[in-house]
This record gives sequence, structure tokens and C-alpha cells, in this order.
Amino acid sequence: MDLLLDIALLALLLVTAISIAWIKDLFAAAMLAGIYGLLSAGFFMTMGAVDVAFTEAAVGAGVSPLLILLTLGLCGRYQRADRNRAKMAIALVATVGALLITATADMPFFGDANAPAQIHVAPHYIQQSMAEIGIPNIVTSVLASYRGFDTFGEVVVIFTAGLGVLSLLMANASQPFQLNPQATVRAQSRDIVLRVVAKVLIAPIMLYALYVQFHGEYGPGGGFQAGVIFAVGFILYGLAFGLDAVRKVASHGLVQLLSAVGVLVYGCVGVVSMVSGKNFLDYGALAGDPIAGQHIGIIVIELGVGITVASVMIMIFYLFSAQLQQREVELPAAAPDNNPEMDNGSGGLKTLEGGAG
Repeated sequence: MDLLLDIALLALLLVTAISIAWIKDLFAAAMLAGIYGLLSAGFFMTMGAVDVAFTEAAVGAGVSPLLILLTLGLCGRYQRADRNRAKMAIALVATVGALLITATADMPFFGDANAPAQIHVAPHYIQQSMAEIGIPNIVTSVLASYRGFDTFGEVVVIFTAGLGVLSLLMANASQPFQLNPQATVRAQSRDIVLRVVAKVLIAPIMLYALYVQFHGEYGPGGGFQAGVIFAVGFILYGLAFGLDAVRKVASHGLVQLLSAVGVLVYGCVGVVSMVSGKNFLDYGALAGDPIAGQHIGIIVIELGVGITVASVMIMIFYLFSAQLQQREVELPAAAPDNNPEMDNGSGGLKTLEGGAG
């Protein structure tokens, strides 16, 4: 039964991926991308990777399609035909695919007990994790302690990605973090059902994010998953009640500051370890008992991860939403008086249905 479920999920993933590459309606492609993320989360669940399924469900099926739709609001809905670019893309994909298929010939069989991954560090993690780290969730032990330096690099990458998006979207924006006093403030959603459902769901979402954040030592979860879930709560609030409303709760400046604070918290744990005469990110220096030090260090660095991930997600949503808000204000103002479509305030719709390079 499990094999049939895996085959069905993989077949649906393949069909969805081909559809995304084939379709020219980018709005439909964004919806298919969300379906692909949801299917991937289901596949990870069947493989026992619950932590990865958490992240994939929140990012791949939730936040990513939303950010893609916000991007389409700026660049257009339909893809412009470019045969030369399509030929180059097909050639590149075919070459990389052939290389990957060739490389699989040197890989061990799936589930092989003699594979390098099974005889190198994995047995040590499984057998010694409880004695050395003192927490039952081996995934958290590996990510937060054994591979703490690597996870620190991942957090820095997320922070750098947020800075990259910030730099790109600020390049042509006059005042991206301040409302134009002459601009029309985007009203909250007129759908009363959406507003009521949002009010009901936001508090449980935040509470569940805190549970995932501080329960990651004992079950699936941790800073990455909690940060994404926490960001989803803010994004849902912004979608239901408007960008201005959510920025009153957490301003642009605060979100930017927190995205750096999370990285700083993680790095400071390593600095404290070095000052105490231990190696970088050796949590044993944080307490007299090495096991207690591991607990303290993991809780603190996971908190830093959650802060950075949530802040970067919210910041990206703010930036795209502010760009759309500015576009909706500028297009009607720049429209000629004899254009009834622009006069009716359909600038945002025309932008969405325009061409994308």
C-alpha cells in the first residue's frame, strides 16, 4: 500500500511539474506550484520526514505561491513567447538531466545498509544522540548541535536573500517604507467571511507557531518551521485587513531589525562558547552540566532561527505589497483622461494580465 501511495504521489508530482513548464498562463502556473508543494509535503510525510513536510507545506504550498502572485501583479500574467530562449532552456535542462542520470549510476541502491550515509555518521547520531545531546528528536540534535555551524550558514543565507530582495525592490522606489500622503489607502477586504475567518484563525496560528518553536526538541518542528508559520499569521492578517493595518502591528523598520537580530542571537551563542574556552557553538560552555548546556544552546539558537525566518518572510511580503500599492496609485494618475479603463481603477488588473518577459 505504501509503495502504491509513493508511486501515485511521484506520478502526480511529475505531471504537475510538466504542466508548470508547459503552461503559459503564469497565474495557473502559480496555482500549480502550490499544488506541487502540497504534493511534496505529502510525499515527505510518507517518507517519515515530518520536519521537512512542515516547511514544505507552509512555504511550498502557502507562502511561495502568494509571493509569485504578488510578483505577477508587478510583471504581468502571461508569458511572452521567445523561441530562442525556450530552445536554450530545453538544451540546458536536457544536458543537466543527462548528467544527473549518469551520476545515479555511481549511487548506492535506495535503502542500502552499506551506503556511506548509513555507515559513517548516521549510526553515531542514532546511538549517541540521547547521551550526548539529551533530547529525543534526533533531527533537532543533528541540525541544531552536530551541524550547528552549517545551520548557522543557512540562517545567514536566508538573511542575505532578504537583503537581496530588499535591495532590488528598493532600487526604483522613492519611499518604500512610508505611505504616500496623497495615496489612496488600501481598504481591508470587503469579504466579511474572510475577515471573520482570519480573526478566528490568526490566534491559533500564532499559538501553534510558538508550540512548534519550543517543542522542536521533543517532536517535529524548530525555528525554521515555526518562523514560517508565524509569518503566515502576519501575511493572513495583511491579506484580510490591508497592508497598513499589519504594518501598525509590526513596522518595516522593526521587521528589518529583527531579521538581523535573529542572526546576531545565533552568532552570539558561538561567541559566548569561544569566550568560555570552548569551540564555536559548543553549547557545553553555557552551563556546568554539558547536557543542560545543550538544551540552553539549542533553545536560544532555534529562537534566533525562528526570528530571522519569520522576519525575512514578512519583510518580503511587505516589499511586494508596497510595490503593488504604489503601482495602483501611479497607474491611474498616469492614465490619459480619455481612457475609461484606467479611470475605473482597473490599473492593477491590467498589470496582472499584461505580458511578462
